[in-house]
Amino acid sequence: MLDRLQAYDTLLFLFLNNLGSEPYDGFWLVLTNKWASIPLYVVLLYLVYRKYALKGTLWVLLCAAVLVAASDQLANLFKYILVQRPRPCQVDTLKEQMRLVAQVCGRFGYYSAHASGSMAIAVFIGLIFRSRYRYLPFILLLWAVLIGYSRIYLGVHYPLDVISGMAFGGFLGWLAYQLQQWGQRRLAKA
Repeated sequence: MLDRLQAYDTLLFLFLNNLGSEPYDGFWLVLTNKWASIPLYVVLLYLVYRKYALKGTLWVLLCAAVLVAASDQLANLFKYILVQRPRPCQVDTLKEQMRLVAQVCGRFGYYSAHASGSMAIAVFIGLIFRSRYRYLPFILLLWAVLIGYSRIYLGVHYPLDVISGMAFGGFLGWLAYQLQQWGQRRLAKA
């Protein structure tokens, strides 16, 4: 059963990866770069500050830092210790059938830390602002999905790597939101 799932995952990877074309490669390379999201993070930080003032913002930042670290380290645990599934760009039989756009191709890929981290932040911040900014959660989820797809487009992750990363990230984002809400209630009582 696992072999069949991986075969379907490979077929879907090849289909999605080969949808790309050279004129769009630069866009996806920029989108997947962690520094490209800094303007978004600055805007979100400003919105958090407007909602919670300094003390509440510091708590949100602490929760976000724990969230990002947990997301990244959990992905590394799965990649390098538990699963050790080679990335598609490391599989010799796929190299001639795929487009490798990324300049760097790591060793193992299950599951995508990019997909996990971006979905974790999208869910965490989206939940914080869901009542204040109606469309912001959907914009953040779209941003996270695009980052996830960029990993397939660039040739460094299978679709299952991305979907799993998004699922783990979404759950971690929800947990971080619960922690943040608990802390905001404690700050309000202090």
